[in-house]
Amino acid sequence: MHPTEGDDAPDFGALLCDGETFRERTLEEATGDRGAVLVFFGFVFSAISDNWWRRYERGDWAEFDEVPVYGVGRDGPYAINAFLRGIDSPFSIFADVDGEVADAYDLLVEREGMAGTKTPRRAVFVLDDEGEVRHAWSTDEWIHPVPVEELEETIEGL
Repeated sequence: MHPTEGDDAPDFGALLCDGETFRERTLEEATGDRGAVLVFFGFVFSAISDNWWRRYERGDWAEFDEVPVYGVGRDGPYAINAFLRGIDSPFSIFADVDGEVADAYDLLVEREGMAGTKTPRRAVFVLDDEGEVRHAWSTDEWIHPVPVEELEETIEGL
């Protein structure tokens, strides 16, 4: 079962990609003064990822005061940086190449029709500045919209 409200979010270290560079960062180091948002997703360069990350930008998710929004995906850092540049994204994404982060959050699932390929289920976690989960959402549906209003209300309340 993935972390739920009131749980401590598993800390992790992974390469954090910003579209130009990447460097090892822990979640604790990357958390802003008020918290952080983690968005787990499948692959960069998919139409689904392109669509959702553009929606997050149009929804001003990059503008949350001291609450950074980070993706967590299974692609390597060069692919993630190319994706971020390609959509001119203001977000950063953790490269969870081996799936260890998704596994720690109990989100790693085998993709139907893609033998042996595992990616995280789509999920969003809002964390406070201490790493406590304030809101958790996940779905097995790859195109299901996230509950934007609920997430934004939680973020505003941090």
